[in-house]
Amino acid sequence: MSPGAIASMNDDLISEPATLGPQGLRGLFNRLQDQQPEGGRLEAFVEEVFAELSRELHLAAVLVYAERRDSFELRIGYGGYPAPVDPVPKDCPCLRLVLQHRVYIFADPLEPASPWTCRLLPCQPAAGVVVGRRPHRHALFFLLEEGWVRDHVDFALNVLRAGLGLRLLEERVQSNLREAAEVQESLLREEPPVLPGFEIACRSLPAELVSGDFCDFVHVSHDLVGFAVGDAAGHGLPAALLVRDVVTGLRMGLEKHLRMEYVFSKLNRVIHRSNLSSRYVSLFYGELETNGNLAYVNAGHQPPLLARKDRLQELRMGGAVIGPLPDVTFRRGFLRLDPGNVLVLLTDGLVERKGLRGEFFGEERLKTLVQENYETPAGDLADRILEATLAHGGGQPWDDDVTLMVVRRQGE
Repeated sequence: MSPGAIASMNDDLISEPATLGPQGLRGLFNRLQDQQPEGGRLEAFVEEVFAELSRELHLAAVLVYAERRDSFELRIGYGGYPAPVDPVPKDCPCLRLVLQHRVYIFADPLEPASPWTCRLLPCQPAAGVVVGRRPHRHALFFLLEEGWVRDHVDFALNVLRAGLGLRLLEERVQSNLREAAEVQESLLREEPPVLPGFEIACRSLPAELVSGDFCDFVHVSHDLVGFAVGDAAGHGLPAALLVRDVVTGLRMGLEKHLRMEYVFSKLNRVIHRSNLSSRYVSLFYGELETNGNLAYVNAGHQPPLLARKDRLQELRMGGAVIGPLPDVTFRRGFLRLDPGNVLVLLTDGLVERKGLRGEFFGEERLKTLVQENYETPAGDLADRILEATLAHGGGQPWDDDVTLMVVRRQGE
């Protein structure tokens, strides 16, 4: 649940009669926001609700049912009432009313659709509430004691439904994102390959659970390594899905030993025709031989830097970004890494990192840092660049995905 949602609920609670115990409800939902247990959240929270509000709302017991395909099954109960363990069919009259109205109070235990006639609860007033979304809903049935007040029970259960429903939805989204992050990590995460005479280091920092950046390697042969750095538009899950398609397409084309220009043109057409054609991805791919020869294509990506002892060179040869246009021509660039030379590849999240006064880290700072650390090992240089960029932003969280690769040819 977002802080804004909690704040809105708390404002509503303040306007209610004091007999409702607004501080109790406020405290419950604040704890729901702050705590991050891995499992049993709903059951633990319902137990807290029952313990904190049973006296004020005159609650005798509560039963928690979880949705299955054709029924709701009992998960747990509080208050000592021995609930029936048989699943409750979805066409049960009392359950149908709760699912329809979200909150329903059975004031008369003898009405035809009461939980008493369904044998869920004894013959006394009750209230039901449903939280969550199909097919992961939970139905809660509260047994009411003498002295209960309809307005108070109705208000409290509506607050419970709204707040807990938001929290359950957030947890499910986060769970799906975690699964997506695991899939992405299994697809992309790989130790840099060993290429005789070279040091290769790679760092990637997602702004969210899943990233729109990627760093990938292709094992071409024992003396030739392919490597790619890319950046899909945006970040989060939509960008991560585009990354998946681009990495898969790139690998498939390169495994067929096709020229990299052709692979890029084919990949561009596939992405353009997909449902994600309104999005785009910048991509740099290079193939490096043990003798230092490098062939590459830069598809609209942040230009990598080749640092020589006395100068820097930007690698720009290639073409436009992948996706927006149906037909794009790509050209290969060629150069050579001499002993001691350093190649730095990055995504724009690094140079566009903002300082506390809003200024970008920028390419000039990066170039100066690379030149000052020309003889630094690849892994140490990557770490120094990230440390400097993080410090530039005052240690604040990254607001964009950041990926960095450093390739250094060892000196003779």
